Order: sequence, then C-alpha cells, then structure tokens
Amino acid sequence: MAHFDALIIGFGKAGKTLAGDLAEGGSKVAMIEKDPMMYGGTCINIACIPTKLLSHDSLAGVEYSQAVERKNNTIPKLRDKNYHNLADNDNITVFDAEARFLNDKEIEIESQNGAVQQLTADDIFINTGAVTALPPIEGVDSDKVFTSTSLIEETVLPHKLTVVGGGYIGLEFATMYNAFGSEVTVIVPENGLLLSEDTEMAEAIQQEMENAGVKFVFGEKAEALEDVSDSEIKVTLSNKDTITSNAVLMATGRKPMTYGLGLENTSIELSEDKSVRVDKHLKTNVDHIWAMGDVKGGMQFTYTSLDDYRVVKSRLADDGAYNMESRAHTHYTMFVDPPYSRIGLTADEAKEEGYDVAEGKVDLSGHPRAHVNNDLRGLSKSVVDKASGKILGAALFGANAEELINLVKLAMDHDLPYTALRDMMYNHPVMSESFNGLFNV
Repeated sequence: MAHFDALIIGFGKAGKTLAGDLAEGGSKVAMIEKDPMMYGGTCINIACIPTKLLSHDSLAGVEYSQAVERKNNTIPKLRDKNYHNLADNDNITVFDAEARFLNDKEIEIESQNGAVQQLTADDIFINTGAVTALPPIEGVDSDKVFTSTSLIEETVLPHKLTVVGGGYIGLEFATMYNAFGSEVTVIVPENGLLLSEDTEMAEAIQQEMENAGVKFVFGEKAEALEDVSDSEIKVTLSNKDTITSNAVLMATGRKPMTYGLGLENTSIELSEDKSVRVDKHLKTNVDHIWAMGDVKGGMQFTYTSLDDYRVVKSRLADDGAYNMESRAHTHYTMFVDPPYSRIGLTADEAKEEGYDVAEGKVDLSGHPRAHVNNDLRGLSKSVVDKASGKILGAALFGANAEELINLVKLAMDHDLPYTALRDMMYNHPVMSESFNGLFNV
C-alpha cells in the first residue's frame, strides 16, 4: 500500500495550491481527481472563467456560437497548464481516479479502467467542491433542462430561455443569454429580487435587467416540467400558469460534494447541509483529515478557497495564527450588466446591530468617468458608523464595481476610517474617484 505525506482529493483551487506548496517543501503528495476535465477545479473549467468569458463576449456583441467556440478553445489551455503545474513536479503523483474512504486512515481509488488500489497519508485533504442542487421536480430529467454547467456547452442559442431561480447564478445567466439574443424569463419564488441586499440596490438591478429585456415572474415556484414538442418545454408554476420556452436553466443552488466519498466509513462529522464540519483551522473531527473549499460549506468562491489554503498552510507550517476567525470581510460580485459588488452590512443590518449609521449614496449618472464611458447606469451606497468612523459596508452597482470593491475591502481589513477613502487623492477621470463623494457622509 503506497503511503504519502499528503493526499488531496480534488484538483480545485485550495487543493492544487496546497499540493504545489507542500511539494516545493519536499513532501510527497498524491493528488486524486476523478474527472480529467476538471484539472484546476470548478472555476477554470465550468464556472468563473467560462461564464465570465461568455458574459464578456455577449456584452461585446459577439455571436453566441463564436463565443462558445472561444470558450472551448480557451479552457483546455488553462486546464492543461494546471495539470502540468502539478504532474510535472517530481514530488506530486496525479491519480486519475475516484477516491473513497475505507476508514479514517485508508483511501481506495478506482481508475477509469477499473484498476483499484489503496493509499494512506499522514494528512488527508478533502477538496471535492460542490455540485448543482436539483429540486425533485417532475420532468427535470428532460434533455431541454440544463444546469449552469451543461447550458454553456450548447452551441445553439435557445430562442427562449426560462431560468428557474433568482439568485446570483440565475441572474448572471439571464443577463448573458439575454445579451446574446435569447428571450429570457426568470422565475423567482420570493416576492422580490435579491431580498438579502439593500432594497434600493435590488430595485436598481431589477430595473436595469428589465430595461434590457429580461422578464421576471415573482412569488411562484416551478412545479413541473414537460416537453411539448421536439424543440419546446413547458414549465408549470405553482399558480398553474405555464411558460413555454426552448430550454430551462435550473439555477437552484449548489451543494457540497460529499456523496460517494465513503464518509460513512469514517468518523468524519457532517453538518446539516451535508458539508464537512471543520474547526477554525479547517480540520475535521479526525485529527489528520481536513476539508477545504466548497465542500466545507459557506460561501462558494474561488478566492475563499484560496484563502482556505492559507488557513491550512498557517496551521501546517506554524502556529495557526491565521485561521477562519481571521477572515474578517468577504466581498462578492454578481456579473450582471453593469456588475454589482457588495461587502459588509447594509444600512438596515447595521442598525439592527446597534450602530449609529450614516449612509452615503452616489448616482453614477453624475460621475465624470461615467460620461467618458458613455455609460450612465449605476448606483453606489456606503454604510459607516458615525461614532467610530468605521466602514461597515458598501454596495457598488456600476462599471468596474468588481475591481473597486477590493479597495473598500482593503480599507475595512486594515480598519481604516471611512475618511481615508473620502479624502484620498484619486487620479482623474476614473471610477474610483466617486469614493470622494460616496464616503462623504
């Protein structure tokens, strides 16, 4: 039975980065990946990079099939680079195989040709990511029903697309396919859009999407799916209304990928959502087994997975001073048009926590750079604590929001007062100089 210093299940961001780091330090590492099309992880192969590439091309006016072709030419190059970054290292052995725990110490792997072997390691890291969570709806197995993974592989643009789910994935795909030319309808079970966001920001996002042609159905659930012809599928809603289109995207969330790992053969504890339960150092309740990335639950972002690597590295190489409790502020971006980015608290959330809130707001239609860009869309809001000057949060809806939010995070992470962003001298004309006004509360 082969033994390694470290065994990592899953070629995603946290796992691949940790593998490279440990190997450079002289450790013998086994990297297990069951799908050769997933070298590099979810982001590179089926999520961030391919979808943002398609989103970019849709907004640039590129024809759909050409955009898909560019995606299909780009992703294999990135996948191959990621594979060789590990496979070409003498201290790393990449196994194209599916891993299953036999017990707390032994892993059985089975390759695609059926060959089976057992491996052990001083430390084992679960980095298997997440998969689409499909609700048990009648007809969901139709070949006209897609996930975010499968839809972007289609080379023919659906004339009409129904999106089930009004979360980030659903809204990004609605924006993208609408820009390519599909007639898009989004089914939102809640009675409004993005209810966890600031109400004014959510209304601004909805208005821009509707202005672009996206239609919304609120307060209804998809209860059944039925093929009505070779090219059409019908969605029956909870109020018995129906929507007919050429394709349905199930944007109903993602769940931790723990199924099939043989965790029932171990002492590893799972949370209620079936994610792997970990401590602040990302250790499971089994001392030598860890979990990183989406499989451990929480926010499912590539950059949080990378930060998981930092947490594990801190514990392996030092005293673990950097841990999950050190991760103060996690920001996120929804790539609608224009992009929307958020960090920290909304004004209502801050008030509920007892802060004496001051709120800043900038309508980007009056911003000089917006006129240069010939794009007057967007709204930005800031939330600060009057007493301490602490930045509590910000929401940015407009051009370059995905970049600007990092500047706010930097200020928040280093406890800079809001006046630091308010009084900074920015170059001109740029979008970031809007912070002079946004934080002038």
